[in-house]
Amino acid sequence: MTAAGRQLDWSATSALVTGGAGFIGSHLVELLVAAGARVTVLDSFASGSRDNLATVAGAITLRETDIRDLDWATYLAENPVDVIFHLAANAYVPPSVERPAFDCELNFTTTFRLFEALRVLKWPGRLVFASSAAVYGNSVRIPISEDDPTVPISPYGVGKLAAERYLAVFANLYDLRMASVRFFSAFGPRQRKQVVFDLLAKLNRDHERLFIHGDGTQVRDFLYVEDAARSAMIVAANAPLRGEAYNVGAGAEYTIDHLAKALCDITGLHPAFDYSGANRPGDPEKLVVDISRLRSIGYRPRVTFEQGLTSTVAWYASVTGATWQDGA
Repeated sequence: MTAAGRQLDWSATSALVTGGAGFIGSHLVELLVAAGARVTVLDSFASGSRDNLATVAGAITLRETDIRDLDWATYLAENPVDVIFHLAANAYVPPSVERPAFDCELNFTTTFRLFEALRVLKWPGRLVFASSAAVYGNSVRIPISEDDPTVPISPYGVGKLAAERYLAVFANLYDLRMASVRFFSAFGPRQRKQVVFDLLAKLNRDHERLFIHGDGTQVRDFLYVEDAARSAMIVAANAPLRGEAYNVGAGAEYTIDHLAKALCDITGLHPAFDYSGANRPGDPEKLVVDISRLRSIGYRPRVTFEQGLTSTVAWYASVTGATWQDGA
């Protein structure tokens, strides 16, 4: 069925966003509000921020809640919604390596409790689960398609994959309308970790030398955050929602060296690059994505790599007071 034949009327739709004060979540909330949806955000603010929702503060219902403690069946019975975007999670590989039990509880166990509540309620709505490219581990081919082997190499990837598997079984066995989106290397304003932010922080501290993990040849498919958030809405509106998964990326590949040089060009800095020579534990060498399945339901990236980096550099300067060599 075509995208046009399945689209939601967001102005008549109520949406719940878990983790909606986080990086991707807050951009998703802004897009939903702009589309006319009635939006509720659940967030513990462990990593998210109220400031991330400043532009929509008067247009949403915001509840400070640790969803690990939430009785989902009771909550949804009392607060029915049409669409759930489940983004609340530990969204970073290194903490999962250091604290795998914490990662499992937050990323898998809590998600399973949500799915179980939907099963008990025979919930008629739509759910999009935020998964990750980490489910693939070291990919067997480039670009990665959804049908390629999933062999995660970090606890984070294992937890996301386990949640995906339960989602697929529950969708088909209990007739729940759910799908997963596998985000690849999203970046942009409000992200205060991961490689783009880390490189900007290093450039801000030292204009002469830039330390880079690995050897710079690691490959990523960098996706601007607004496109990542938009993809979740497209899946909710247009997808079959029968437990399937969708790769979410820009469909392009860049090395870490290319990223670092692009940031140097934008900031006007020209430091010497220092390499660690080894990847961090749990980080794959190449993550490049085939987005054909997502394109088939109406998705197209709208923001180029260079446009996204320019916006991110401007945001970083605005929140940190950073000044670059050429005054950028």
